[in-house]
Amino acid sequence: MKPTKVLQEIRKMRFEETYEGWNAGRLTQAEAARILGVCERSFRRYIWRYEEEGLEGLIDRRLEQASNRQAPVHEAMALVDEYRRKYTGWNVKHFHSLYKRTGGTRSYTWVKRRLQEAGLVAKSKKKGAHRKRRERSPLPGMMIHQDGSTHEWVPGKMWDLVVTMDDATSQHYSMFFVEEEGTASSFRGVREVIEAHGLFGSFYSDRGSHYWNTPEAGGKVDKENLTQFGRAMKQLGIEMIPAYSPEARGRSERAFGTHQGRLPNELAAANITGMEAANRYLREVYLPAFNAEFAQAATGEGSAFVAWIGGSLDDILCEQYERTVSADNCVRFEKLILQIPADRHCCHYVKARVRVHRYADDSLAVFHGPRRLADYDREGKRFIQGLKQAA
Repeated sequence: MKPTKVLQEIRKMRFEETYEGWNAGRLTQAEAARILGVCERSFRRYIWRYEEEGLEGLIDRRLEQASNRQAPVHEAMALVDEYRRKYTGWNVKHFHSLYKRTGGTRSYTWVKRRLQEAGLVAKSKKKGAHRKRRERSPLPGMMIHQDGSTHEWVPGKMWDLVVTMDDATSQHYSMFFVEEEGTASSFRGVREVIEAHGLFGSFYSDRGSHYWNTPEAGGKVDKENLTQFGRAMKQLGIEMIPAYSPEARGRSERAFGTHQGRLPNELAAANITGMEAANRYLREVYLPAFNAEFAQAATGEGSAFVAWIGGSLDDILCEQYERTVSADNCVRFEKLILQIPADRHCCHYVKARVRVHRYADDSLAVFHGPRRLADYDREGKRFIQGLKQAA
């Protein structure tokens, strides 16, 4: 017997019993209505229909009508077949996100039920109450989070995924894979945010050694003895805020949980195994889709970003080291000898304090105060003035 027929028969039996109790005076209308789960007015309507048409008057014709919004069987079968062939193991939310991106029109609930009916995904257990989450910043650009996650993003390769995101909206501004997270990757993430949006107010991170010097393991960070990254943030006027517990980084940790559940599946589906192709996929496909699905509107109006008008960021977001020029007018730097050329400002720089800048591509430059004295490649060979880009 069809489920709708069973429902109709149960409806008739329950009403007959209740009607008999009411007719015999054992039940009031209110009590009878409560037993049937309807209001007194509906119970009186049932009485009238029963006395006029008998049990047939109690049939709910709506239960036997097919909804004009009901999906065709072949559509449900195609959906289940596609999941089984290409997306087995994906969670429903991730699969539904991809389904919507590729033109699907059905709701998340509809997709979930079809997959559960086919036995492809299990019914989830009810979760307990969520813990109270830290209040977000009211405006974009007030606080930026940066964190990295080591994971097997493609089979057999443990890469670090570095994400720089906004506290107010959870929007991901920068996202890329590197072999190992460190100072260079942190500079890159910050650069991409500043170049696209401007300077932000504060920077929130864990106590990784490239962010902070921590005299005692697990203790307070040293805010006076800065790392290369800390020096750059101070130079830009950006406040650095250390996280002292995993819970304090909950927002970025939850985001990484989502990435670890989704990205390996998407990279595998796109047959991507190399880092260059994976970063291109992040930039062109995954990041825009993630922000469209998960980014939230800020609670306040406006933005805390300030336009960057300081020119090139190269000489701020780089490593800087102080050195003293030796008697041969050279600078010793990590087994390299950097010859300072003669210039019209000074015949030599012997015993002068200079700065060596090391850039993301490992090229070098020597500065005396604000003056750039010379540029060098990673092997210490000096670039001829004006030909650095060509080299």
